[in-house]
Amino acid sequence: MLWIQTIGPASVQIAYRWEQHPIDSLRYTPPVKTSADNDFIAHIHIPYLEPGRRYVYDVLINGQKVHLPYQPTFHTQHLWQWRTDPPEFAVALGSCFYVNDPPYDRPGKAYGDSFQILSAITRQQPDLMIWLGDNVYLREADFGDPQMLSYRYAHTRGHPLLQALLATTHHYAVWDDHDYGPNDADRSYHLKETALRIFRNYWANPSYGLPNLPGVFTQFSWGDVDFFLLDDRYYRSPNRIPDSDSDKTMWGGAQLSWLLDALTYSKAPFKVVINGNQFLNASTRYESLAAHFPAEFKYLIREIRRRDIRGVVFISGDRHHTELIRYQPDNRYPFYELTVSPLTSRYASRPEKNPRRMKGTLVRQRNFAILRFSGPRQNRQMTITVYDVRGMPLWQHTISASELR
Repeated sequence: MLWIQTIGPASVQIAYRWEQHPIDSLRYTPPVKTSADNDFIAHIHIPYLEPGRRYVYDVLINGQKVHLPYQPTFHTQHLWQWRTDPPEFAVALGSCFYVNDPPYDRPGKAYGDSFQILSAITRQQPDLMIWLGDNVYLREADFGDPQMLSYRYAHTRGHPLLQALLATTHHYAVWDDHDYGPNDADRSYHLKETALRIFRNYWANPSYGLPNLPGVFTQFSWGDVDFFLLDDRYYRSPNRIPDSDSDKTMWGGAQLSWLLDALTYSKAPFKVVINGNQFLNASTRYESLAAHFPAEFKYLIREIRRRDIRGVVFISGDRHHTELIRYQPDNRYPFYELTVSPLTSRYASRPEKNPRRMKGTLVRQRNFAILRFSGPRQNRQMTITVYDVRGMPLWQHTISASELR
């Protein structure tokens, strides 16, 4: 699925070819009209592609090729099952992407900076990137107006250094409060259906929720790894409900049931569960499942153990610092959580103490992470590397699938 946005009504096509084929082998998608009804966005699906190939493509607007300073590409997954060991692949991670807009920003020093981080991610050439929430920062002037919600997304998406990253790797996303609504917004937000519609316009995730259960949650597989993307806003109880309330929920019962069933079904050596808020941090006064939704947290952990679900790893954003958390509540395998934040937002100068944080993994600067999955089928490994805004490594840690059994 290719995502394109024009600045006005237009006819959009994609010309594409396998990179090893000559230029006269180009194929063309049928034209798609963009209009103001959907923010001049086109989602163009290209079917019948061969597995394990890299394709180059060009964008045609009103029949004219758009000349870009980089070559847009996409690639299809390898057909490795029953043939070879799983392929090695790399996943970029980031959250908290703030693009300055002075008329609507708070007074004082600009909140967003270090946009060269986008080019640093592009240089890593990840196979895919997963955005961990707060991918857009809605402002006070946006919260009550659907048109301003759309404006904010379009303004953020138009940042020039973002273009090459968008055009050369695959993207998936969850949201958190700032790309959903007001700060710490929950299920009571009166424009949540509008927010969901706009999110769906701007992110070409493979699916959204279930037929009778709207939301941004979904699941996809890459190589031999399954990824589970959660919606921590649409069904969320207000944070100020007492933590002792057994009905207090971050995801809602139906979404949590879906997650547990999907994890139970999965045979992947790594089952990567992704959420805007943290899972395992029990020591924070800020938003976290373990700290402020204890009944739901205990149920999740208990069911993973009871169902003998192996290989679970948690990923989150939100916190304006990066850390690797390790939690082992019994004598079975440990749970890990990687929190990655921020990309361009202001970073936390004094993060709270977290007894579950692994020594040497706290990062208090703008950063991103790369997960690299490698090794033979029976001995897969996930290597986490965290990078600064220039693309220089800050720390690295490897987790073997055998440790999570």
